[in-house]
Amino acid sequence: MAAVRAIEQADLIVSPVARPGEVGMAARIASRWIKPDQLQRSHVFPMVEAPQPRQQAWKAAADLLAGEVSAGKQVVLLCEGDASLFATGSYVLLSLQKRHPSCTVRVIPGIPSFSAAAAAALWPLALQQDQFVVAPCPDCEGDFSRMASQAEQRGQNLALLKLGRRWRWLRPLLEQRGLLSRSLFAEKVGWPDQVIAPAEQIPAGERPYFSLLLIRQCWPEVLP
Repeated sequence: MAAVRAIEQADLIVSPVARPGEVGMAARIASRWIKPDQLQRSHVFPMVEAPQPRQQAWKAAADLLAGEVSAGKQVVLLCEGDASLFATGSYVLLSLQKRHPSCTVRVIPGIPSFSAAAAAALWPLALQQDQFVVAPCPDCEGDFSRMASQAEQRGQNLALLKLGRRWRWLRPLLEQRGLLSRSLFAEKVGWPDQVIAPAEQIPAGERPYFSLLLIRQCWPEVLP
């Protein structure tokens, strides 16, 4: 409810978009709490590998937010998922701390997609002495194989984010390693068209960017 209150009390709501003219996912999620008379503005955070455009966007966002706050406004920067986990908001926060250290900032935590997916599927993420590792899905088969071998040796459960096109080669690899039956697939968690299902039920192929996989290595010896 803290996030809802912040939105309702804001004088300006800034939402991230990948391209000009878009309505971002964060804005669509928050739209039910935004009043018609509230000022809204989108800010472009380009999804590119080159560092300069991204750094420029973070600095510009920090300057925008700090300028509005110094003018006496309550400002909200929306974020998809948790604002501290693989989030654009984290880069803006670092830029604010560097460029505008006197600007008052509050980060409101959200529910990560892997936690929401686990809850919806009644899937315990970690028990007793389980280790739990959260990481973006590796870009190639070799990197995933090394990660999976290490996780198996250490008994680590995995949450792999941003599956997208990687699901084409990841699903066959999971099957080869005997992990497919121990995995939960989820995409667009929290949306009306979300998919949360055993990974065995999801055919190989390209999936949306907002997709993830939970892998359980084993169960503890002591269980109810």
